[in-house]
Amino acid sequence: MTTTAETSAEPVDLFSPEVVADPWGAHAAVREAPTLQIGGFMGGPPMYLAARYEDVRQVLMDQRFQCNPLADSPAEDIRNGVFRHLDMPEELIPWLKNLINASDGEEHARLRKLVSYALTAHRVGKFRPRVEELTSELLDKLEAEGGDGTPIDLVEAYCYPLPVTVICELVGVDAEDRPQWRAWSDAMATLDGKRLPEEVRKTLIAARGMIERRRAEPKDDMVTALVEAQAKNPGIATDDELVGILFSLVTAGHQTTTYLIGNSVLALHEHPDQLARLKADPTLWPQAVRELQRLGPIQFGQPRFATEDIEVGGTVIPRGMPVVPLIMAANSDPRKFPEPEKLKIDRLAVGSESHLGFGKGIHRCLGQHVAYLEAEVALRGLYTRFPDMTLAVPRKEIPWILRPGFTRTKDLPVRLVAPAS
Repeated sequence: MTTTAETSAEPVDLFSPEVVADPWGAHAAVREAPTLQIGGFMGGPPMYLAARYEDVRQVLMDQRFQCNPLADSPAEDIRNGVFRHLDMPEELIPWLKNLINASDGEEHARLRKLVSYALTAHRVGKFRPRVEELTSELLDKLEAEGGDGTPIDLVEAYCYPLPVTVICELVGVDAEDRPQWRAWSDAMATLDGKRLPEEVRKTLIAARGMIERRRAEPKDDMVTALVEAQAKNPGIATDDELVGILFSLVTAGHQTTTYLIGNSVLALHEHPDQLARLKADPTLWPQAVRELQRLGPIQFGQPRFATEDIEVGGTVIPRGMPVVPLIMAANSDPRKFPEPEKLKIDRLAVGSESHLGFGKGIHRCLGQHVAYLEAEVALRGLYTRFPDMTLAVPRKEIPWILRPGFTRTKDLPVRLVAPAS
């Protein structure tokens, strides 16, 4: 039976204080409603909310949904509206989008092929020893700072520096430029409209300089791979597109992994039986990180626009209307995952990728294998070196950053060992 969405006078505001304070409960309520609900955010247009696993999977997989409004549709690019809401200068808005995920059709295929060429499985596989080396160095620093039981903030000391260093080295961001990329990424992560314009302009200069340096002096990194691909086929991408790709890769390449590692430590603390299994059998870590990503930080994906009338979960999405895939709701749908609130480290087989934490279909995250590698190495190393690590404060005192789009730890005070008596 086909229905229309409920159009109450109070659509679900994904940015409202109530939803932001309890995204798990709010998104679950949307999922369990009898039809697709209507929602929105930041004063934008009404949008359909897909929340059940099969509905979200359809929106992500069905190529009749695209990332940009139809040319003959009055609907505006919702991302533009968000950045205008932040009073961003018009000329900077294109740089604030994820270039690859902001494209459709042949343009998307062209850009994705270019990045796939640079981010090959071989290149990622070669990087594992370096990830292990960086992890070991950070663990040494942790031990020096907290080896006597002194509380340390795991986010600042470990969860953040590993992913940002890995993505910068993999992409080819020179050491002297990394503070600038971090400043830009932090402003983007918090949607800080006051800082963003200046940080975007500075990072544009850094990115263009990096491209020119690799043309003059190639290295074994992704920037070099991108400029070499462009040299072989000048029509494959413009310099501005290369800059946009770098923005997308560096930002997406460390933020979510930082959140994943921190949230995983809390999840394992709350499921000591599962942590005990991992300590007893470390070969389970590759499966565990997939389950941890199912319970990961991403609340929802970018809106998709229907290119024709499309039925989703018994509701017809009219042509031109946007629909938002609620990733967190789908990944906790009991129809797909029995007892979804429980962490079960062997729930998901490596390679099955049934969770939707990295998306699905043609826009699936290109960096998922890098994220899995980092999370596996980071968590395995942490609990191998500090098997008795505990929270330094009661669980209820762990501060969360609850903002639309992501749910993550702000600080994560831990004791690596029992304090010296």
